[in-house]
Amino acid sequence: AEAGGPRGTAPGQQLRALFYALPPAESSFRTVEEVPDYVEKSIPFFIAFIGLEFAVSWIQKRKLPGRINDGISSLSLGILSRLPDVLFRSIELISYIYVWNNYRLFELPWDSAWTWYLTLLGVDFAYYCFHRMSHEVNILWAAHQVHHSSEDYNLFTALRQSVVQKYTSWMFNLPMALFIPPSVFAVHLQFNLLYQFWIHTEVITKLGPLEWILNTPSHHRVHHGRNPYCIDKNYGGTLIIWDRIFGTFEAEDAKVVYGLTHPVNSFDPIMLQLRPLAHIWNTFWATPGFCNKLSVIFKGPGWGPGKPRLGLPEEIPVITGKEVPFNPRVPAYLNCYALVHFAVIVDLYTELLASVTMLSQGTVLLRIGFIILSLASFGLLMENKSKAGILEVIRCLVFIGVYKLGYFRSQFSFLGYAYEV
Repeated sequence: AEAGGPRGTAPGQQLRALFYALPPAESSFRTVEEVPDYVEKSIPFFIAFIGLEFAVSWIQKRKLPGRINDGISSLSLGILSRLPDVLFRSIELISYIYVWNNYRLFELPWDSAWTWYLTLLGVDFAYYCFHRMSHEVNILWAAHQVHHSSEDYNLFTALRQSVVQKYTSWMFNLPMALFIPPSVFAVHLQFNLLYQFWIHTEVITKLGPLEWILNTPSHHRVHHGRNPYCIDKNYGGTLIIWDRIFGTFEAEDAKVVYGLTHPVNSFDPIMLQLRPLAHIWNTFWATPGFCNKLSVIFKGPGWGPGKPRLGLPEEIPVITGKEVPFNPRVPAYLNCYALVHFAVIVDLYTELLASVTMLSQGTVLLRIGFIILSLASFGLLMENKSKAGILEVIRCLVFIGVYKLGYFRSQFSFLGYAYEV
């Protein structure tokens, strides 16, 4: 096929991309500019699979796989994590291309199947290294813990991402830039991320012999557990072989209780992003001794003066099986209100992605600011905070003003009047 052709853009190909099932012939490109945005094009499939998970869970267990408040929180964090990409090109690609242009040692052919499979292994190994470091280095954990903060485990959880994590992960990929073309790297960077979407579910149990090689829902449930046997295990992205090689593998055993060992107890996406960083800041200044202060940043989250680098295993809270997820009581109408308004924000966000190249920078910043304000307001509403109503009234007034002035636009023009109502 000719470079820049329709490879990787048809719905069937996009679906297979979710499972890392596009072969080299369909996903090799000469330049980075020709590489499709597989992640953005997967949004309809994310929605479809979430709906399918709800249906299967209801059939299997007669209950839904999650809660409205936690689901909106996860999706809010997912949107928040993608907003910087609206303004700037991915730092992972910028840094990679810079090293490739200035320091590459030799150039592997972009259209070789050997290059494709080598990049698969390279990207996944780099992800394993970064992922493990994100659990063992406190400053990296402060970013990554956002993904672990949900006490539910479903496909919504897969979209719960950190805003700042990508600004620390990019360096782990740079050795590949010495010989692997950026276009090949850009494909596998997306495939590795997309593969990890479908493994965030409880409706799939075991996958037989594939459990020996691939990261599966069973393996990844362990990774998201706060049971003592789950802590710091199963770091793989696509493959589980790295965990088996380096001794970090653990098979699913006792029922997994999800979330952080010390739950954050919030649905506010801004708070979930910033509170861990604030905790490190406060601990840094409260800890005596320069070396100890550095240890607060660069040793494990469980470290303290006199403790080993990763903390003491016996200090991990005991799991009784009777843990109750954070779930403030709010009126049913408030959940419905938040759900409807969140759907409006999703519409505005996807329209922003589709039209960003045609908008002025001021308009883009205005839309991003309003989206952030909205997501924060929804989080406070679902926590039933006393001042949430005031913030929501202000948010709605801002919406009416900027919508009337034409700074916002729905993908569906017939909904314009309904939005104002």
